[in-house]
Amino acid sequence: MKKTILMDKYPVFSLEISKNETTFTSVSEIINYLKEKVDNHPIATFIALFNHYEHTSSLAEGEINPDIKDAQNLIFCFGKQIPNTKILAARPRSFGVSELNDSFVVDFLEAPNEQLHKVMEDWAKSIANK
Repeated sequence: MKKTILMDKYPVFSLEISKNETTFTSVSEIINYLKEKVDNHPIATFIALFNHYEHTSSLAEGEINPDIKDAQNLIFCFGKQIPNTKILAARPRSFGVSELNDSFVVDFLEAPNEQLHKVMEDWAKSIANK
């Protein structure tokens, strides 16, 4: 798991999994696996799936890095408290899953709750060797 700061402000966690380190063969399979994790979590709520690759490729001005073969998002929320209005800006959560030639990449923003961030890390790491 690697943490980077995207555009000098967004803390993004990324995990690149070689295709020979997992039995998953597509982004859709990984998204469905992560959706099961969300569905089985006691407080997580599934919101939506978004095919980012399909959307961007349908735009006349859409640009996609040629190394990216597929890119989808799983959108969900862990929110069991609303302590203030600003927490809404940090929600919901999203896993971005991309396919490259020889690997899959799972990216997500740092969660405001440390325990739930760890859950997201664990879910991402569990994709390897499955």
